[in-house]
Amino acid sequence: MANGYAGGDCRTNKRVAVVGGGLVGALQACSLAKRGFSVDLYEARDDIRLLEHVPGRSINLALSVRGRAALRMVDVEEEVVSTGIKMPSRLIHDLDGSTKALPYGTSDQYILSVDRRKLNESLLTTAEANPKVKIHFSHKLKKIHLEKGEAVFQDASNNEVVVSADVFFGCDGAYSAMRSQMMRTNHMNFNQTYIPHGYMELNMPPTEDGKHRMPTNHLHIWPRDEFMMIALPNQGGSFTVTLFMPFHNFDEVHAGGEKAVLEFFNTYFPDSVPLLGEEGLVDTFMKSKGLPMVSVKCNPYHYKDKAVIMGDAAHAMVPFYGQGMNCGLEDCVVMSELMDMYNNDFSKVLPAYTVHRNPDAEAMCDLAVYNYTEMRHLVNSRYFLFRKKVDNLLHWLMPNSYVPLYTMVTFSRRRYHEVIKKKRRQDKFVDGGLAVLAAMPLVAIAIAARQNMLDYTKITSLFGSIEGLRLPWE
Repeated sequence: MANGYAGGDCRTNKRVAVVGGGLVGALQACSLAKRGFSVDLYEARDDIRLLEHVPGRSINLALSVRGRAALRMVDVEEEVVSTGIKMPSRLIHDLDGSTKALPYGTSDQYILSVDRRKLNESLLTTAEANPKVKIHFSHKLKKIHLEKGEAVFQDASNNEVVVSADVFFGCDGAYSAMRSQMMRTNHMNFNQTYIPHGYMELNMPPTEDGKHRMPTNHLHIWPRDEFMMIALPNQGGSFTVTLFMPFHNFDEVHAGGEKAVLEFFNTYFPDSVPLLGEEGLVDTFMKSKGLPMVSVKCNPYHYKDKAVIMGDAAHAMVPFYGQGMNCGLEDCVVMSELMDMYNNDFSKVLPAYTVHRNPDAEAMCDLAVYNYTEMRHLVNSRYFLFRKKVDNLLHWLMPNSYVPLYTMVTFSRRRYHEVIKKKRRQDKFVDGGLAVLAAMPLVAIAIAARQNMLDYTKITSLFGSIEGLRLPWE
């Protein structure tokens, strides 16, 4: 689909309302206004640009191709990229303190560590600069009558504010009030799954001279099978460190007090303790708790030509592929492309959006869960590292035919559900080839024995029993 703004009968006389002023909502407001629509943006929180501390999630964001395409659409990509930190590889921290870099792709492929708050502020400022956009902060959605095109918000003074719009865009997050209201009217299938792991954010401060304590051009990972820790660099010399592990582990460490915190980190993440600082680490851990992570799937995303949900409101995902934000921002690109295709006719655009986007978003939700297993466990596997090398070699030999999974997800805009299909085909090809290669020595031995070139005693003396043979990566 083309990415642009169509001319002709654009039907931009409709008034639209965007519920939620986070990343996706602010971007969607920018996109709609750029098309000529009058947009009212309603955000339940106060203006974050005026707050010293913003409550809620602060997990660093990894910006990649899909998100950058969305930011480019509203002319803010260059501003955001200029303040991001390039990360062309993972840096794996082993238990013994050694590290190894695993490149994400080719030398010119990288993800960007960006600040969630600064990105949100930039998008809000861009939206506000357009005279077509009016932002209403401290307006919490209470109820909506979609057939009438009316919604009731509660303002900062607890007054009810009734508003009208021709189309409502729900971009209000994983616990979406807009989605809940639509479910009262729509026959919507809905699934919400909490994973048994939580997360806790820690802070690695800069050195006394304002420098980073670790190399900056990596996403740092401490994989420990059942749990893991990651760190992303920030401007100003700090790292945002996030610990992911089962809730019962958080409870056990908390129950043991300050001594147990240090014992836990010295046992599983010993190289991080002097970087985090014992005092700050203990203080943050004891004052915090493991926070939940939820995956949301639902269908359909729209109600007639009256309303649609986007971003986490439609497809919240766990944060292990760095695609939550990128997928949400790409929603806005897909919506824009469909508006081009159907000339802003929402009676066609919104149903097409559900049909087009739902299989991709659900595929990405599944990939995000899979990648948690990869990040905390498989990166320690010799076979995983071997397969990475095989994937990279095949991609180098056949760049257009064989593309690694991560490259397709992160460095292209190939549809997510098609990515999974292609990965399965490639895995079948590679696994079949490796099986043939692994079997060749056994076949050669069998042929030799058949021809009396080797007898069984010589075979077993060289290789042990056949049952004991192991592939080098097992």
